[in-house]
Amino acid sequence: MVQVHIWDLPTRLFHWGLVLCVTGLVITGNIGGNAMQWHFRLGYCVLTLLLFRVLWGFFGGYWSRWSQLPISPSRVWAYLQGRDKFTQFAGHNPLGSWSVVAFLLILFLQVGTGLISDDEIANMGPLSSLASGQWVALATSWHKGWGKTTLIFLVCIHLLALTWYRWRKNQALVPAMWHGDKSMSDPFVPSADHGRSRAWALVLLLVSAMAVFGLVSIGS
Repeated sequence: MVQVHIWDLPTRLFHWGLVLCVTGLVITGNIGGNAMQWHFRLGYCVLTLLLFRVLWGFFGGYWSRWSQLPISPSRVWAYLQGRDKFTQFAGHNPLGSWSVVAFLLILFLQVGTGLISDDEIANMGPLSSLASGQWVALATSWHKGWGKTTLIFLVCIHLLALTWYRWRKNQALVPAMWHGDKSMSDPFVPSADHGRSRAWALVLLLVSAMAVFGLVSIGS
């Protein structure tokens, strides 16, 4: 077995930052009241992280790039039938790749609907004044109902998949997201993870944060 550096530090920080923010969003959303101030702030943080991850998918470490996600229908079908020519995946396998895409899409939708939601009590999204009443009602309904349920469902599926890989396939996937290395039977291309790439990641994060600030400011 050889140790291969798969997940660069920016990808790992993105992952755990997203875990903390989404957990906080669910908690503050259920509490309501004054906690909604933090709900909005955490929502802005999530949007910043999502924009960063989209950019990092083009400029990040080798296994963090979108080009390394095996999401084609033929790859997924071959994987489900056990016919995939790759016996091990350094990054995400086809199902894992689609779970990443699903998570990002549902989170974008949740944040987007949150920006124009209005509970008609004390909280309204910063862009709700720019949308029609019909769109605000639809966004609010989705954000508080099916959107939240779908997100929690995806989280549960993710946790169940990690448990299944750990106990049925004897593959511990979580440690690699802590230190970045995976034990592989064959050598793979490692992800670049040096000072220059991390500095570039910081620049992309700041650009993402500025974009979110500019977007939220439109409604003020």
